[in-house]
Amino acid sequence: MSKVTRIALVGASGLIGQSLIKLAVGRSDIRLVAIARREIPLPTGARMEVLVAPPENWDDAIAASNADVLVSALGTTWKKAGKSETDFRAVDQHLVLACAKAAKEAGMRQVIAISSVGADALAKNFYLKVKGETEQGLGRIGVPRLDVLRPGLLRGPREELRPAELAGRILSPVADLLLQGQYSKYRSIKADTIAKAIIGLTKEKAAGRFVFEHDAILRAARKAD
Repeated sequence: MSKVTRIALVGASGLIGQSLIKLAVGRSDIRLVAIARREIPLPTGARMEVLVAPPENWDDAIAASNADVLVSALGTTWKKAGKSETDFRAVDQHLVLACAKAAKEAGMRQVIAISSVGADALAKNFYLKVKGETEQGLGRIGVPRLDVLRPGLLRGPREELRPAELAGRILSPVADLLLQGQYSKYRSIKADTIAKAIIGLTKEKAAGRFVFEHDAILRAARKAD
């Protein structure tokens, strides 16, 4: 029997985090350990640990998880951040990097981080600029393997549905058909597919830094089985 991969998950209460938790139910090849600010809802049949701690103590929780892989599905919204650039960066950049550094110090072999299509440290768009800067910061930490996923519009059940996302969901079936070739990376994608890609990537052993956009995410998802 192959070794069970232990995954430390930050961002467990979000769309991708919840999708990963549901997908892990009944699987014998992975074991999730969620690190969260508070208790999180778990689906029926979930067998996992949840370490509850304030974010400033997450480095200790990450070390205590005894995990092989850190999955960072952290992310806030402009509204939740009070439309403050500082507060937005506190989660989407500084907390992401702090968790990755803790994973490196804990000896984890891999970090899988959710970014965004179009992420670019030189972008004029604030959101994409922060995502790009965060990717650069992750690359400098020096974890043996770094996987960065850059999905387009995420599809799946959300507690808070933003107007732009609602419009995107309605239009995405048509828009996705029009996005061909180099523009296919902007297609929408299901959160469940991202979760499958995460599991698929935990099976990779090669060291280095890898970036996955839409089509590559789909290929990684097929490895989950």
